[in-house]
Amino acid sequence: MTLELTPGLRDALQRWGAHLSAIEGAAENTRTAYAADVAGFLSFLCRHRGAGGGPAMLAAVTVSEMRAWMAHERAHGASARTLARRLSAVRSFARWVADREGMDITAILSARSPRHGRSLPRPLAPDAARALLDTAAAQARDDWQGARDAAVLTLLWGCGLRVSEALALTGADAPLPATLRIIGKGGRERLVPVLPAAQAATEAYRRTCPHPLTPEGALFRAARGGALCRRAVARVMETARLQLGLPPSATPHALRHSFATHLLAAGGDLRAIQELLGHASLQSTQVYAAVDSTHLMQVYARAHPRA
Repeated sequence: MTLELTPGLRDALQRWGAHLSAIEGAAENTRTAYAADVAGFLSFLCRHRGAGGGPAMLAAVTVSEMRAWMAHERAHGASARTLARRLSAVRSFARWVADREGMDITAILSARSPRHGRSLPRPLAPDAARALLDTAAAQARDDWQGARDAAVLTLLWGCGLRVSEALALTGADAPLPATLRIIGKGGRERLVPVLPAAQAATEAYRRTCPHPLTPEGALFRAARGGALCRRAVARVMETARLQLGLPPSATPHALRHSFATHLLAAGGDLRAIQELLGHASLQSTQVYAAVDSTHLMQVYARAHPRA
């Protein structure tokens, strides 16, 4: 059961969210997830103490309360990775409050994040990615929707766009130029080369789309003319992967992983791939080097079995 937060805590959460957006450039999805994480923590504190309170209650948080909250989260199914994210959100909020109130939040800041192994991306093999695009186009109810689905997935695989970035394109972006200016996570801007195949796929969709594509409106439209949503793209991938017998890891985002991994396998430079993906740090991009090394070892093991 989640307790209703006091007006003071709700106001602090709203102002902190505005700070994340204006100062740190956090995306809307990130702000929403962080706010939910912190609200859950504050609700636990109120329930644990049997009373509500304002932001100043953070100064009274003890080490034992932090441990109790973390144990509660794990008992309710939170993985080590999820708990680490929630703790990061709580620390960020507490630090923001402490800076304004002059409080000591040592107990919160000293809580140790649970260890978790960093999972590697699961890219698709090139032939599987091509089969997904073909299947997605063929399974659509109408030809124009098939062309649309193929165009969106081609942008994910061929240009390394996130689903949100592809769906954020407007009629003003078409016909697609040789280079797209993309605003990604954290408001970071990057230039992405557009392959001829992605340009051709998008033009095939535009020619058949029955809805007017205005400069200010979404480029990719749903059946009734509204903007295409992330869930619809996920459904397209889910249906296609089931037909092809691919694993559940074959998601829309896996096509972006495939873009990076295939580039690296072809001799691409990690720094260049970092720029193309819009990663804030090279560390985020280096996971693809680990994926490539793992793949090479698997190939080696198949080619040179132990006697």
